[in-house]
Order: sequence, then structure tokens, then C-alpha cells
Amino acid sequence: MRPIEECRARAARLKLMIFDVDGTLTDGSLYFTDAGGEIKVFNAHDGHGMRMLQAAGVELAIITGRNAPCVDWRMKNLGIGHVYQGIGDKLATFHELLARVGVDAGEAGFMGDDLIDLRVMAACGFSAAPADCYAPTQKYADYLASRPGGRGAAREVCEFILAAQGKLDAALAGYLPAPSANPGIAG
Repeated sequence: MRPIEECRARAARLKLMIFDVDGTLTDGSLYFTDAGGEIKVFNAHDGHGMRMLQAAGVELAIITGRNAPCVDWRMKNLGIGHVYQGIGDKLATFHELLARVGVDAGEAGFMGDDLIDLRVMAACGFSAAPADCYAPTQKYADYLASRPGGRGAAREVCEFILAAQGKLDAALAGYLPAPSANPGIAG
């Protein structure tokens, strides 16, 4: 992990944030139906953090090693158009995505949790991992979330990026009641 000020400086430059799925946007558990379909559990808090990051002008993408139709459904729901599934070489896909989006590696971030993510984490401008990531992954994470994968880690990272870019207060402002709207405060 890097010193927090360096992490903020790296996050402040981001134009693109990429997420792994299993162990990052989910808790890493794999559920299968009797018919062989795969089920994943996503956290609504993580999804809302991703929406706030998008609304603030940061483009989002997914690069994941597994392939599951439910990932396509969830990412469509979040409005994420860059979804790469079944990827064995995430670094090659990362470079293809950078060329497609038109950003350089220093303007891209990646959040992952396991060995397959390390090469991308080392190549991008800002890297993050959930608290319960595979131990060697911590060495490559600029920012280690305090929350586990699929349980708010992505939301925490999204808010960290928004804060680093000076956009968190604006992202939250639309949800907060006006000060005079609190009936518990006598005026």
C-alpha cells in the first residue's frame, strides 16, 4: 500500500475505473442451480457507489475471469457498457480497453482481489482491493478497503475516488435533506 496522500493523488487523475467481479463486487462465493446456471449476489451499496462515480464523469468497466449471464444483467442495470467476461489475460484486455476509451494507464484504476488481477493492478494508475483479498494482492493495492468484497468495498473505493477528485460532497448533496428539513432541531 502507498501513503494515503499518494493514493489520493493517483485517484484524482482517474478517468476510467475498472472492477473485477468475483471477490470484488461479490463475496467470491459461486452459486450454481441444478440446471448449471450461475447465481451471484451483488451489493446495492456498491452499485450505487458505481453510479455516483459514473455521474461524476468517471467511466466504468468490468474485466472478469468468469463468464456469467447475471453479470451482463447487473452491468446493464448499472449502465456499464464495457463488460469483458471470461478473460484469462486481463492485462491484454486492459490495454485494449485503454485504446478503445482513449485514456492512458495512469488515468485508469482497477479493483481486484486475486492473483489474476495483479498484472493489471501493477500497470494502472490507481489500484484497490477489498479487505478480504488474497494476501499477496495487498502488496499491489494502492488502497486497501476496510470492507470485504461484495459487502461495500467497491462503494468505499468509489467514494475515495470521488473525495480525491473533490466531487464527493456534490455527489452526496442531492440526497441530503436541507438543514431546516430536520424536524428534530428546534430553530
